[in-house]
Amino acid sequence: MLLWFWSVTGQKKTGSMSEFWLISAPGDKENLQALERMNTVTSKSNLSYNTKFVIPDFKVGTLDSLVGLSDELGKLDAFAESLIRRMAQSVVDVMEDAKGKVQENLLANGGLKDKMKCLKIDLTSFVTHFEWDMAKYPAKQPLVSVVDTVAKQLAQIETDLKSRTASYNTLKTNLENLERKSMGNLFTRTLSDIVSKEDFVLDSEYLITLLVIVPKPSYTQWQKTYESLSDMVVPRSTKLLAEDNEGGLFTVTLFRKVIDDFKIKAKENKFTVREYYYDEKEIKREREEMTRLLSDKKQQYQTSCVALKKGSSTLPDHRVKVTPLGSPDRPAAGQTDRERESEGEGEGPLLRWLKVNFSEAFIAWIHIKALRVFVESVLRYGLPVNFQAVLLQPKKSSTKRLREVLNSVFRHLDQVAAASILDASVEIPGLQLNNQDYFPYVYFHIDLSLLD
Repeated sequence: MLLWFWSVTGQKKTGSMSEFWLISAPGDKENLQALERMNTVTSKSNLSYNTKFVIPDFKVGTLDSLVGLSDELGKLDAFAESLIRRMAQSVVDVMEDAKGKVQENLLANGGLKDKMKCLKIDLTSFVTHFEWDMAKYPAKQPLVSVVDTVAKQLAQIETDLKSRTASYNTLKTNLENLERKSMGNLFTRTLSDIVSKEDFVLDSEYLITLLVIVPKPSYTQWQKTYESLSDMVVPRSTKLLAEDNEGGLFTVTLFRKVIDDFKIKAKENKFTVREYYYDEKEIKREREEMTRLLSDKKQQYQTSCVALKKGSSTLPDHRVKVTPLGSPDRPAAGQTDRERESEGEGEGPLLRWLKVNFSEAFIAWIHIKALRVFVESVLRYGLPVNFQAVLLQPKKSSTKRLREVLNSVFRHLDQVAAASILDASVEIPGLQLNNQDYFPYVYFHIDLSLLD
Protein backbone atom coordinates (compact mmCIF):
# COMPACT_ATOMS: atom_id res chain seq x y z
CA MET A 1 0.00 0.00 0.00
CA LEU A 2 1.19 3.46 -0.84
CA LEU A 3 2.60 5.43 2.06
CA TRP A 4 0.71 8.66 2.48
CA PHE A 5 2.50 11.74 3.80
CA TRP A 6 0.74 14.98 4.67
CA SER A 7 2.25 18.28 3.63
CA VAL A 8 0.87 20.69 6.20
CA THR A 9 3.95 22.89 6.43
CA GLY A 10 3.00 26.50 6.20
CA GLN A 11 -0.69 25.61 6.48
CA LYS A 12 -2.07 27.80 9.27
CA LYS A 13 -5.42 27.75 10.96
CA THR A 14 -6.74 31.25 11.29
CA GLY A 15 -9.77 32.66 13.05
CA SER A 16 -12.21 30.60 15.09
CA MET A 17 -13.74 28.54 12.31
CA SER A 18 -16.07 25.89 13.67
CA GLU A 19 -17.12 23.99 10.54
CA PHE A 20 -15.60 20.61 9.65
CA TRP A 21 -16.05 18.22 6.74
CA LEU A 22 -15.43 14.57 7.57
CA ILE A 23 -14.81 12.61 4.36
CA SER A 24 -13.48 9.21 3.36
CA ALA A 25 -12.17 7.57 0.20
CA PRO A 26 -11.09 4.00 -0.57
CA GLY A 27 -7.62 3.08 0.72
CA ASP A 28 -6.26 1.65 -2.51
CA LYS A 29 -3.22 3.13 -4.28
CA GLU A 30 -5.24 5.22 -6.75
CA ASN A 31 -7.39 6.86 -4.07
CA LEU A 32 -4.53 7.44 -1.64
CA GLN A 33 -2.84 9.32 -4.47
CA ALA A 34 -6.09 11.24 -4.99
CA LEU A 35 -6.13 12.14 -1.28
CA GLU A 36 -2.52 13.32 -1.50
CA ARG A 37 -3.44 15.40 -4.53
CA MET A 38 -6.42 16.89 -2.69
CA ASN A 39 -4.22 17.72 0.30
CA THR A 40 -1.58 19.37 -1.89
CA VAL A 41 -4.13 21.50 -3.76
CA THR A 42 -6.00 22.60 -0.62
CA SER A 43 -2.72 23.36 1.14
CA LYS A 44 -1.26 25.45 -1.69
CA SER A 45 -4.54 27.32 -2.23
CA ASN A 46 -5.11 27.70 1.53
CA LEU A 47 -8.61 26.22 1.19
CA SER A 48 -8.68 24.05 4.30
CA TYR A 49 -6.77 22.66 7.23
CA ASN A 50 -6.59 18.85 6.91
CA THR A 51 -5.81 16.05 9.35
CA LYS A 52 -6.17 12.29 9.24
CA PHE A 53 -9.16 10.99 11.18
CA VAL A 54 -8.28 7.59 12.59
CA ILE A 55 -11.14 5.09 12.96
CA PRO A 56 -10.55 1.61 14.45
CA ASP A 57 -11.36 -1.64 12.64
CA PHE A 58 -14.79 -2.72 13.82
CA LYS A 59 -16.55 -6.05 13.46
CA VAL A 60 -18.50 -5.54 10.26
CA GLY A 61 -21.32 -8.07 10.65
CA THR A 62 -23.83 -8.59 7.84
CA LEU A 63 -24.74 -6.17 5.08
CA ASP A 64 -28.31 -6.04 6.37
CA SER A 65 -27.14 -5.04 9.84
CA LEU A 66 -24.98 -2.27 8.33
CA VAL A 67 -27.92 -0.88 6.36
CA GLY A 68 -29.99 -0.84 9.56
CA LEU A 69 -27.14 0.79 11.50
CA SER A 70 -26.77 3.46 8.83
CA ASP A 71 -30.36 4.59 9.42
CA GLU A 72 -30.10 4.30 13.21
CA LEU A 73 -26.82 6.27 13.33
CA GLY A 74 -28.34 9.05 11.23
CA LYS A 75 -31.11 9.48 13.81
CA LEU A 76 -28.67 9.16 16.71
CA ASP A 77 -26.40 11.80 15.16
CA ALA A 78 -29.28 14.29 14.93
CA PHE A 79 -30.37 13.47 18.50
CA ALA A 80 -26.85 13.92 19.89
CA GLU A 81 -26.38 17.26 18.16
CA SER A 82 -29.76 18.48 19.41
CA LEU A 83 -28.87 17.36 22.94
CA ILE A 84 -25.52 19.16 23.11
CA ARG A 85 -27.09 22.32 21.68
CA ARG A 86 -29.77 22.20 24.39
CA MET A 87 -27.10 21.64 27.02
CA ALA A 88 -25.05 24.57 25.71
CA GLN A 89 -28.18 26.75 25.89
CA SER A 90 -28.79 25.53 29.44
CA VAL A 91 -25.29 26.73 30.38
CA VAL A 92 -26.22 30.13 28.89
CA ASP A 93 -29.43 30.18 30.96
CA VAL A 94 -27.72 29.23 34.21
CA MET A 95 -24.83 31.67 33.68
CA GLU A 96 -27.14 34.62 33.01
CA ASP A 97 -24.91 36.95 35.01
CA ALA A 98 -21.73 35.80 33.24
CA LYS A 99 -22.76 35.09 29.64
CA GLY A 100 -19.35 36.15 28.35
CA LYS A 101 -17.78 33.13 30.05
CA VAL A 102 -20.09 30.49 28.58
CA GLN A 103 -17.76 29.33 25.79
CA GLU A 104 -14.91 28.61 28.17
CA ASN A 105 -17.22 26.24 30.05
CA LEU A 106 -18.05 24.22 26.94
CA LEU A 107 -15.03 21.92 26.85
CA ALA A 108 -14.25 18.27 26.21
CA ASN A 109 -12.41 16.21 28.81
CA GLY A 110 -9.37 14.46 27.41
CA GLY A 111 -9.35 12.21 24.39
CA LEU A 112 -5.77 13.08 23.43
CA LYS A 113 -3.11 10.54 24.28
CA ASP A 114 -2.88 8.97 27.72
CA LYS A 115 -0.95 11.84 29.31
CA MET A 116 -3.72 14.28 28.37
CA LYS A 117 -6.77 12.23 29.40
CA CYS A 118 -7.33 14.44 32.45
CA LEU A 119 -7.24 17.71 30.51
CA LYS A 120 -10.16 19.89 29.54
CA ILE A 121 -9.60 21.07 25.97
CA ASP A 122 -11.50 23.21 23.50
CA LEU A 123 -13.89 21.43 21.14
CA THR A 124 -11.92 22.18 17.97
CA SER A 125 -8.78 20.59 19.41
CA PHE A 126 -10.75 17.54 20.49
CA VAL A 127 -12.11 17.04 16.97
CA THR A 128 -8.79 17.65 15.18
CA HIS A 129 -6.97 15.29 17.59
CA PHE A 130 -9.73 12.70 17.78
CA GLU A 131 -8.82 9.27 19.10
CA TRP A 132 -11.33 6.48 19.60
CA ASP A 133 -11.96 5.79 23.30
CA MET A 134 -11.39 2.02 23.52
CA ALA A 135 -12.16 1.91 27.24
CA LYS A 136 -15.60 3.50 26.90
CA TYR A 137 -16.59 2.01 23.53
CA PRO A 138 -14.60 -1.25 22.96
CA ALA A 139 -14.05 -1.67 19.22
CA LYS A 140 -13.90 -5.47 19.58
CA GLN A 141 -17.58 -5.59 20.44
CA PRO A 142 -20.13 -6.00 17.62
CA LEU A 143 -20.99 -2.65 16.00
CA VAL A 144 -24.59 -2.98 17.16
CA SER A 145 -23.40 -3.18 20.79
CA VAL A 146 -21.15 -0.13 20.41
CA VAL A 147 -24.02 1.92 18.94
CA ASP A 148 -26.37 0.69 21.68
CA THR A 149 -23.89 1.80 24.38
CA VAL A 150 -23.67 5.30 22.92
CA ALA A 151 -27.46 5.54 22.50
CA LYS A 152 -28.15 4.50 26.12
CA GLN A 153 -25.57 6.97 27.43
CA LEU A 154 -27.13 9.87 25.52
CA ALA A 155 -30.67 8.84 26.51
CA GLN A 156 -29.67 8.87 30.20
CA ILE A 157 -28.06 12.30 29.87
CA GLU A 158 -31.21 13.66 28.23
CA THR A 159 -33.42 12.22 30.99
CA ASP A 160 -31.24 13.84 33.66
CA LEU A 161 -31.11 17.12 31.72
CA LYS A 162 -34.91 17.31 31.56
CA SER A 163 -35.22 16.63 35.29
CA ARG A 164 -32.55 19.11 36.35
CA THR A 165 -33.60 21.92 34.03
CA ALA A 166 -37.26 21.44 35.04
CA SER A 167 -36.30 21.92 38.70
CA TYR A 168 -34.22 24.98 37.85
CA ASN A 169 -36.96 26.49 35.70
CA THR A 170 -39.51 25.96 38.49
CA LEU A 171 -37.15 27.75 40.85
CA LYS A 172 -36.73 30.62 38.36
CA THR A 173 -40.48 30.89 37.80
CA ASN A 174 -41.23 31.00 41.53
CA LEU A 175 -38.60 33.67 42.00
CA GLU A 176 -39.87 35.72 39.05
CA ASN A 177 -43.41 35.54 40.44
CA LEU A 178 -42.21 36.83 43.80
CA GLU A 179 -40.16 39.55 42.13
CA ARG A 180 -43.14 40.52 39.98
CA LYS A 181 -45.26 40.89 43.10
CA SER A 182 -42.73 43.36 44.49
CA MET A 183 -42.68 45.43 41.28
CA GLY A 184 -46.40 46.08 40.69
CA ASN A 185 -48.31 49.23 41.59
CA LEU A 186 -49.55 50.04 45.09
CA PHE A 187 -52.89 48.33 44.39
CA THR A 188 -51.35 44.89 43.69
CA ARG A 189 -47.74 44.66 44.83
CA THR A 190 -46.61 42.93 48.00
CA LEU A 191 -46.14 45.27 50.94
CA SER A 192 -43.79 43.09 52.96
CA ASP A 193 -40.80 45.25 51.99
CA ILE A 194 -42.69 48.54 52.65
CA VAL A 195 -44.57 48.23 55.93
CA SER A 196 -43.22 47.60 59.40
CA LYS A 197 -44.73 46.73 62.76
CA GLU A 198 -44.43 50.35 63.93
CA ASP A 199 -46.81 51.54 61.20
CA PHE A 200 -49.82 49.75 62.74
CA VAL A 201 -51.87 49.70 65.92
CA LEU A 202 -51.85 45.99 66.71
CA ASP A 203 -53.68 43.80 69.23
CA SER A 204 -56.23 46.48 70.07
CA GLU A 205 -59.84 45.53 70.76
CA TYR A 206 -61.13 48.92 69.55
CA LEU A 207 -58.60 50.47 67.14
CA ILE A 208 -57.33 49.40 63.70
CA THR A 209 -54.91 50.87 61.18
CA LEU A 210 -55.97 50.93 57.51
CA LEU A 211 -53.87 51.53 54.39
CA VAL A 212 -55.27 54.03 51.88
CA ILE A 213 -54.03 54.70 48.32
CA VAL A 214 -54.34 58.41 47.49
CA PRO A 215 -53.80 59.83 43.95
CA LYS A 216 -50.87 62.25 43.85
CA PRO A 217 -53.00 65.31 42.95
CA SER A 218 -55.21 64.58 46.02
CA TYR A 219 -52.52 64.56 48.74
CA THR A 220 -53.60 67.98 50.07
CA GLN A 221 -57.27 67.02 50.04
CA TRP A 222 -56.45 63.82 51.96
CA GLN A 223 -54.55 65.67 54.65
CA LYS A 224 -57.44 68.13 55.09
CA THR A 225 -60.32 65.63 55.08
CA TYR A 226 -59.23 62.18 56.32
CA GLU A 227 -60.03 62.98 59.98
CA SER A 228 -63.61 63.95 59.05
CA LEU A 229 -64.43 61.20 56.54
CA SER A 230 -66.23 59.42 59.38
CA ASP A 231 -66.61 59.60 63.14
CA MET A 232 -63.98 58.20 65.44
CA VAL A 233 -60.85 58.72 63.24
CA VAL A 234 -57.72 59.22 65.33
CA PRO A 235 -56.37 62.77 64.71
CA ARG A 236 -52.89 63.11 63.15
CA SER A 237 -52.75 59.31 62.55
CA THR A 238 -51.84 59.41 58.86
CA LYS A 239 -48.35 58.78 57.49
CA LEU A 240 -47.02 58.36 53.92
CA LEU A 241 -45.32 54.94 53.63
CA ALA A 242 -44.56 54.65 49.90
CA GLU A 243 -45.21 56.18 46.49
CA ASP A 244 -45.36 55.08 42.89
CA ASN A 245 -46.02 57.06 39.70
CA GLU A 246 -49.74 57.28 40.37
CA GLY A 247 -50.07 57.95 44.08
CA GLY A 248 -49.06 57.26 47.66
CA LEU A 249 -49.80 54.69 50.36
CA PHE A 250 -51.01 56.34 53.60
CA THR A 251 -51.91 54.91 57.00
CA VAL A 252 -54.92 55.99 59.02
CA THR A 253 -56.06 54.74 62.43
CA LEU A 254 -59.70 54.61 63.50
CA PHE A 255 -62.17 52.68 65.61
CA ARG A 256 -63.09 49.27 64.27
CA LYS A 257 -66.83 49.93 64.36
CA VAL A 258 -66.61 52.73 61.75
CA ILE A 259 -64.55 50.80 59.15
CA ASP A 260 -67.44 50.33 56.70
CA ASP A 261 -68.56 53.95 56.94
CA PHE A 262 -64.96 55.17 56.43
CA LYS A 263 -64.50 52.98 53.34
CA ILE A 264 -67.67 54.33 51.73
CA LYS A 265 -66.70 57.96 52.35
CA ALA A 266 -63.12 57.34 51.17
CA LYS A 267 -64.38 55.81 47.92
CA GLU A 268 -66.62 58.85 47.32
CA ASN A 269 -63.51 61.03 47.53
CA LYS A 270 -61.51 58.70 45.18
CA PHE A 271 -59.38 57.34 48.03
CA THR A 272 -58.97 53.54 47.92
CA VAL A 273 -58.70 51.48 51.10
CA ARG A 274 -56.45 48.52 50.39
CA GLU A 275 -57.47 45.36 52.23
CA TYR A 276 -54.38 44.57 54.22
CA TYR A 277 -53.86 43.30 57.72
CA TYR A 278 -50.38 43.21 59.17
CA ASP A 279 -49.19 39.65 59.84
CA GLU A 280 -45.64 39.51 61.08
CA LYS A 281 -45.31 35.74 60.51
CA GLU A 282 -46.55 36.02 56.90
CA ILE A 283 -44.21 38.93 56.16
CA LYS A 284 -41.28 37.02 57.64
CA ARG A 285 -42.21 33.91 55.61
CA GLU A 286 -42.42 35.92 52.37
CA ARG A 287 -39.07 37.61 52.96
CA GLU A 288 -37.41 34.30 53.83
CA GLU A 289 -38.90 32.69 50.73
CA MET A 290 -37.47 35.44 48.51
CA THR A 291 -34.06 35.13 50.17
CA ARG A 292 -34.10 31.33 49.86
CA LEU A 293 -35.10 31.36 46.18
CA LEU A 294 -32.44 33.95 45.35
CA SER A 295 -29.84 31.89 47.18
CA ASP A 296 -30.94 28.60 45.58
CA LYS A 297 -30.91 30.11 42.09
CA LYS A 298 -27.45 31.60 42.60
CA GLN A 299 -26.11 28.35 44.03
CA GLN A 300 -27.19 26.41 40.96
CA TYR A 301 -24.64 28.51 39.07
CA GLN A 302 -22.02 29.24 41.71
CA THR A 303 -21.59 28.67 45.42
CA SER A 304 -19.07 30.61 47.46
CA CYS A 305 -15.74 29.55 46.04
CA VAL A 306 -13.38 28.09 48.62
CA ALA A 307 -9.87 28.90 47.48
CA LEU A 308 -7.36 26.07 47.74
CA LYS A 309 -4.84 26.56 50.47
CA LYS A 310 -1.31 26.75 49.25
CA GLY A 311 0.16 23.28 49.00
CA SER A 312 -3.12 21.57 49.91
CA SER A 313 -3.41 19.74 46.60
CA THR A 314 -1.66 16.39 46.22
CA LEU A 315 -2.13 16.54 42.45
CA PRO A 316 0.86 17.48 40.29
CA ASP A 317 0.61 21.11 39.25
CA HIS A 318 1.45 20.58 35.57
CA ARG A 319 0.12 22.34 32.50
CA VAL A 320 -0.03 20.58 29.14
CA LYS A 321 -0.70 22.73 26.09
CA VAL A 322 -2.62 21.09 23.26
CA THR A 323 -1.60 22.37 19.85
CA PRO A 324 -3.71 21.71 16.74
CA LEU A 325 -1.83 19.80 14.03
CA GLY A 326 0.10 21.96 11.62
CA SER A 327 -0.39 25.08 13.72
CA PRO A 328 2.29 25.26 16.45
CA ASP A 329 1.62 28.94 17.08
CA ARG A 330 -1.93 28.44 18.29
CA PRO A 331 -2.14 26.47 21.57
CA ALA A 332 -5.58 25.36 22.67
CA ALA A 333 -7.11 25.87 26.08
CA GLY A 334 -5.45 23.78 28.78
CA GLN A 335 -5.92 23.75 32.55
CA THR A 336 -3.77 22.52 35.38
CA ASP A 337 -5.12 19.91 37.76
CA ARG A 338 -5.09 22.48 40.56
CA GLU A 339 -7.08 24.99 38.47
CA ARG A 340 -9.66 22.34 37.69
CA GLU A 341 -10.00 21.33 41.33
CA SER A 342 -10.32 24.95 42.47
CA GLU A 343 -12.84 25.66 39.71
CA GLY A 344 -14.97 22.67 40.68
CA GLU A 345 -15.23 23.92 44.24
CA GLY A 346 -16.57 27.26 43.02
CA GLU A 347 -19.38 25.86 40.86
CA GLY A 348 -22.97 25.21 41.74
CA PRO A 349 -24.37 21.70 41.24
CA LEU A 350 -26.35 22.41 38.06
CA LEU A 351 -23.49 24.17 36.26
CA ARG A 352 -21.06 21.47 37.33
CA TRP A 353 -23.41 18.74 36.06
CA LEU A 354 -23.95 20.57 32.77
CA LYS A 355 -20.21 20.95 32.14
CA VAL A 356 -19.41 17.30 32.88
CA ASN A 357 -22.30 15.90 30.87
CA PHE A 358 -21.93 18.36 27.99
CA SER A 359 -18.42 16.97 27.62
CA GLU A 360 -19.70 13.37 27.75
CA ALA A 361 -22.43 14.07 25.17
CA PHE A 362 -20.05 15.96 22.87
CA ILE A 363 -17.47 13.17 22.96
CA ALA A 364 -20.22 10.62 22.23
CA TRP A 365 -21.38 12.76 19.28
CA ILE A 366 -17.94 12.78 17.64
CA HIS A 367 -17.72 9.01 18.15
CA ILE A 368 -21.08 8.72 16.35
CA LYS A 369 -19.56 10.67 13.43
CA ALA A 370 -16.70 8.16 13.34
CA LEU A 371 -19.16 5.24 13.37
CA ARG A 372 -21.14 6.82 10.53
CA VAL A 373 -18.00 7.22 8.43
CA PHE A 374 -17.07 3.58 9.04
CA VAL A 375 -20.52 2.19 8.22
CA GLU A 376 -21.07 4.38 5.14
CA SER A 377 -17.54 3.68 3.84
CA VAL A 378 -18.08 -0.08 4.06
CA LEU A 379 -21.49 0.21 2.40
CA ARG A 380 -20.11 2.50 -0.31
CA TYR A 381 -16.67 1.00 -0.96
CA GLY A 382 -17.29 -2.66 -0.07
CA LEU A 383 -15.21 -5.35 1.63
CA PRO A 384 -12.55 -5.95 2.76
CA VAL A 385 -12.60 -2.79 4.87
CA ASN A 386 -10.07 -0.41 3.36
CA PHE A 387 -10.66 3.35 3.45
CA GLN A 388 -8.99 6.51 4.71
CA ALA A 389 -10.96 9.14 6.64
CA VAL A 390 -9.86 12.79 6.57
CA LEU A 391 -11.05 15.80 8.56
CA LEU A 392 -11.12 19.10 6.67
CA GLN A 393 -11.61 22.47 8.29
CA PRO A 394 -12.62 24.78 5.43
CA LYS A 395 -11.56 28.39 5.36
CA LYS A 396 -14.62 30.57 5.66
CA SER A 397 -14.63 32.02 2.15
CA SER A 398 -13.35 28.88 0.41
CA THR A 399 -16.13 26.30 0.83
CA LYS A 400 -17.35 26.50 -2.76
CA ARG A 401 -13.85 26.15 -4.22
CA LEU A 402 -13.03 23.33 -1.76
CA ARG A 403 -16.13 21.41 -2.83
CA GLU A 404 -15.09 21.80 -6.48
CA VAL A 405 -11.63 20.43 -5.70
CA LEU A 406 -13.07 17.41 -3.87
CA ASN A 407 -15.55 16.68 -6.66
CA SER A 408 -12.80 16.96 -9.25
CA VAL A 409 -10.41 14.68 -7.36
CA PHE A 410 -12.99 12.01 -6.48
CA ARG A 411 -15.47 12.19 -9.37
CA HIS A 412 -14.18 8.78 -10.58
CA LEU A 413 -15.77 7.16 -7.51
CA ASP A 414 -19.29 7.98 -8.72
CA GLN A 415 -19.60 9.71 -12.08
CA VAL A 416 -23.40 10.08 -11.84
CA ALA A 417 -23.24 11.69 -8.38
CA ALA A 418 -20.44 14.01 -9.50
CA ALA A 419 -22.49 15.12 -12.51
CA SER A 420 -25.61 15.66 -10.40
CA ILE A 421 -23.72 18.10 -8.16
CA LEU A 422 -23.15 20.29 -11.19
CA ASP A 423 -26.76 19.82 -12.32
CA ALA A 424 -29.15 19.50 -9.38
CA SER A 425 -31.97 18.54 -11.77
CA VAL A 426 -30.33 15.18 -12.57
CA GLU A 427 -32.07 12.27 -10.84
CA ILE A 428 -29.85 9.49 -9.53
CA PRO A 429 -31.74 6.18 -10.02
CA GLY A 430 -32.27 4.32 -6.75
CA LEU A 431 -30.65 7.02 -4.64
CA GLN A 432 -32.71 7.86 -1.56
CA LEU A 433 -30.68 10.80 -0.31
CA ASN A 434 -31.22 14.41 -1.28
CA ASN A 435 -28.85 15.15 -4.19
CA GLN A 436 -27.30 18.07 -2.37
CA ASP A 437 -26.25 15.77 0.53
CA TYR A 438 -24.70 13.12 -1.68
CA PHE A 439 -21.19 13.28 -3.09
CA PRO A 440 -18.88 10.81 -4.87
CA TYR A 441 -17.05 10.37 -1.55
CA VAL A 442 -18.44 9.70 1.94
CA TYR A 443 -19.18 13.05 3.58
CA PHE A 444 -20.47 14.23 6.97
CA HIS A 445 -20.69 17.73 8.34
CA ILE A 446 -19.67 18.86 11.85
CA ASP A 447 -20.68 22.30 13.10
CA LEU A 448 -19.28 23.46 16.43
CA SER A 449 -21.21 26.76 16.45
CA LEU A 450 -23.37 25.51 19.30
CA LEU A 451 -24.49 28.92 20.57
CA ASP A 452 -25.49 30.55 17.28
